[in-house]
Amino acid sequence: MKQQLVDKFLEIYGEGDEPGVYFAPGRINLIGEHTDYNGGHVFPCAITVGTYAAARRRTDSDLCLYSLNYPECGMVRSSLSDLAYRQKDGWGNYPKGVVQTFMSKGCRISGGLDILYYGDIPKGLGIGSSASLEVVTGLILKELMDLKDMSLVDIALFSQLAENEYIGTGSGIMDPFTIAMGKKDHAIFLDTSDLSYIYAPLRLPHEKIIITNSQKVRLAVDERYQERRSQCRKALEELQTVIAIRNLGELTAEVFEQVQEMIGDPVRLRRARHAVTENQRTIQAVEALKKGEIEEFGQLMNASHLSLKEDYEVSCEELDILVEEAWDIEGVLGSRMMGAGFGGCTVSIVENSAANEFISRVGQNYEKRTGRRAEFYVVETGNGAAVL
Repeated sequence: MKQQLVDKFLEIYGEGDEPGVYFAPGRINLIGEHTDYNGGHVFPCAITVGTYAAARRRTDSDLCLYSLNYPECGMVRSSLSDLAYRQKDGWGNYPKGVVQTFMSKGCRISGGLDILYYGDIPKGLGIGSSASLEVVTGLILKELMDLKDMSLVDIALFSQLAENEYIGTGSGIMDPFTIAMGKKDHAIFLDTSDLSYIYAPLRLPHEKIIITNSQKVRLAVDERYQERRSQCRKALEELQTVIAIRNLGELTAEVFEQVQEMIGDPVRLRRARHAVTENQRTIQAVEALKKGEIEEFGQLMNASHLSLKEDYEVSCEELDILVEEAWDIEGVLGSRMMGAGFGGCTVSIVENSAANEFISRVGQNYEKRTGRRAEFYVVETGNGAAVL
C-alpha cells in the first residue's frame, strides 16, 4: 500500500521529494454508547482498516488535498491565509478544519502541503471515518511541521475541536482518542471525564467480532444527536440542584434512583437513565473481560442494546431485527447496535464455530423481514495512528 500511494502521489502532484506516508485506523466501540459526551466510560478499540495519506511540504502557503475515494471532487485547494469552511469543498473541509485548529492553537504551520488520501473503511459503517481523516491530518502536521511537543492525545483533542467548532458536529472524544491511541490486541477503557485510560487485553481466540451493516441510511442524525445531548444537559442541570456532580457519568445507578425525581420530564429521565446505566455496564463489562468471563461481557452488550432502544431511543427497526436475529443463534455471546444510531451497524461477539451460521442466518432472515441485504465484516484489532 505504501509504495502504491507514493506512486499515485507523484503521478498527481508531480516529481520531487518523496512524500511521507501516514495511517490512522477506524474504530469500533464494544460497549459504552452515548456516554462519551456525558462524562462516562467507553470501551473502544482501533481496527486494521483506516485512512492512509501521503504528504510533503510545499514552498508556498497553499494547501492542496486530493482523495482517491472522491476523484470526482478533484483537487481541493485553499491557502493557509483562507481556510474558511466551504460547502463545495465537501470532504476536504475535515483536513482544512484540522489545519485551522492547529493554527488557532498557536502551532506554527510554516508552509503549505500537498496531501493524497485513501481510505479503506467501508462506507456507511459509522466506525470513525471522519475522525480517522482528521487524526491522520494531525499526524502529518506534527511530523512535517516539526511540532515536537505535540502528543497523540493532543492530536485527538484538536481533531475533536475541529469536528465541533469547524465542521459543527458536537462529537465526543472517543473516536479521535481511540484512533490516535489504539493498540493491537487491546481495547481502551477510557474515562471521558478526565481522559484517564488503561489498555485492556482483548484477545478472543475462540470468538470473532463481527460488524453487521444494516444498509439503513442514517437520516438527520446530527439533529437527533444534538437533541439527545441537549436533553442530557438539561437533566444534569436539574440533578445539580440537589447533588454536586459535573456530569452524569459520576452517578451510580443507586444514587441515580435516589435523585431521579428531580428530572421533571419523562423523556429526559430516560435519557439520563441510559447515560448512567450504560456507564455502569461499561465498567462491569471491562471487569468481566479481565476475569475471562466473556459470556457476562456479552450479556452486558445485550442490555446495552435494550437501553439504547428503549431509554435513549436511538435504535431503529432494522437494527433491532439484526440484534433479535443474532440473539436467536447459539454461540452469539452478545450483540447490540453501535454508534450514533438510527441506522448503521451492529457489533456482535460470536464463537468461531457459529460465525458462518451467524452470517448466513442473520443475513437471510434480515432480508426476508426488511428487504435489505446486510453486509458482514469480521474485524481485527489494530494499532493507532502511525508514520509508515
